[in-house]
Amino acid sequence: MESLIIAPSILAANFAELGSEIDMLNASQAEWIHVDVMDGMFVPNISFGFPVLEAVNKRATKVLDVHLMIEKPERYLEAFAKAGAQVLTVHYETCPHLHRTVQQIKDLGCLAGVALNPSTPVHLLEDIISDLDLVLIMSVNPGFGGQKFIPNAIKKTKELAELAASKGLTKLKIEIDGGVSISNAGDLIHAGANVLVAGNFVFSSPNPIDTIANLVKLGN
Repeated sequence: MESLIIAPSILAANFAELGSEIDMLNASQAEWIHVDVMDGMFVPNISFGFPVLEAVNKRATKVLDVHLMIEKPERYLEAFAKAGAQVLTVHYETCPHLHRTVQQIKDLGCLAGVALNPSTPVHLLEDIISDLDLVLIMSVNPGFGGQKFIPNAIKKTKELAELAASKGLTKLKIEIDGGVSISNAGDLIHAGANVLVAGNFVFSSPNPIDTIANLVKLGN
C-alpha cells in the first residue's frame, strides 16, 4: 500500500484566519488539505463553494483533496477542478451512474475517489474499485465536524484493503474521514488506511504542526 498521507480538514479551521491556517498546513508534514463541500441537501449542513476553494488554492502549496457531499456532483466537477481540486471524491449514494462520473473526474485530470457512508457496505464497490484512485470510508455520518468516531470503520477499512489486494490494487488510496485521532489512527493504519483526514484533532490541538507530525510517525 501507499505511504501514509495526513489530510487536515479545513472545516475545523478558524475561518476568520483561514489564510494563516493554510500557511500553517503548508509548513507542516501534511501532504493534502481536505476540503469538505456540503450542499444542505445530501447533508444537513452548508460549507464551502468555489470562491473559498479558489482562495485556498492561491495560498496552498499542498494537494487539495475535495470531498463532495452534494447531490448530483457531476454538475460541478469541472468547476471544482478549475477552482483547484486535484482529488475529487463523490459519494456512492449520490451517483446512479457512478462509472460515468468517475470517468468525468479522470478526464479533468484529477484523482477520482468514491466515498461510502457508515451504513454503505464495501462490497458495493467491487465492480468499480479497479477504476478508482481512492476510496473514502466515512467514520462518522457526513455533515458536521467534531463527531464521535464509529468503530465499525476499522472493520470496513480492513474489508476494503482485502478487496483492493484481491484485485492487485497496490496503489489504491484508502482514506478515513471523521473522528480520526491518535487513539484510533494506529488501528486504522494497521487495517489498511493510508490517508487520514483529521479536523478538530489537528486544529483544536495546542500545536497543530506537532499533532500532524505525530500522526505521520504512526505510518512509519
